[in-house]
Amino acid sequence: MPRRVHGNTWYVGTCGIAALLVASSAGHVLVDAATPEAGAQILANIRTLGFDPGDVRAIVFSHEHFDHVGGLAELQHATGAPVLARAPALETLQRGASDRSDPQFLELEGFAPVANVQVIADDHVLRVGPLELQAVATPGHTAGGTTWTWTSCDDRDCVRIVYADSLTAISDDVYRFTDHPAYVATFRDTLARVSSLECEVLITPHPTASRLWSRVGPGADQPLVDRDACRAYAAAATARLDKRLADEADAPIAPEPAR
Repeated sequence: MPRRVHGNTWYVGTCGIAALLVASSAGHVLVDAATPEAGAQILANIRTLGFDPGDVRAIVFSHEHFDHVGGLAELQHATGAPVLARAPALETLQRGASDRSDPQFLELEGFAPVANVQVIADDHVLRVGPLELQAVATPGHTAGGTTWTWTSCDDRDCVRIVYADSLTAISDDVYRFTDHPAYVATFRDTLARVSSLECEVLITPHPTASRLWSRVGPGADQPLVDRDACRAYAAAATARLDKRLADEADAPIAPEPAR
């Protein structure tokens, strides 16, 4: 079921994969598109809340994996809205498939190619009527990873929401982070950037990673606002990256399979 997160921010994704609608009287922004099978459910959730998908003015996303951009083509067709992406994600979206630059390449499924993609700067500010969403470049999980932040108000109760991209250092059986020191350095910059964000409500592409269902919905038993959430999220990701690098140092190098 769709539900309000806070103010004009609504959860319209599936139980396990997030999508958010940031709504206004001048048009809406859709954040993330979930899996290829989820597009119809996201549209139904938007309608259930009383909003018209045709009022979506822009679609943005976290990172270019099939479980978060798989529904983009369908949602774009239904809304007529452009998809906004940082440059490193462009070719993957247009192709409907990742390449070897993605650490998880050999384990990723394809998705419907996305036609109308507008390339944005790493620090782009998306404005739709009174809405203002700030892009934050957060490469690491993928090269095109992007975090989005905005202020959501319920009357005078305003909070800073951070939709933080996935920060897990995982890969297929061939890719080794230690073979890509520049990528690792970029990943560490991302972790520091997320840690320093003004962050009152953390949401992540996989809701369980930010314990969303303990803070939103009928089962909520924790406060929605946690001003330490982004720091804790980045610290846990840093520990996982450090462990991954240590594990690689002790592991043999696997051969690249024939394709």
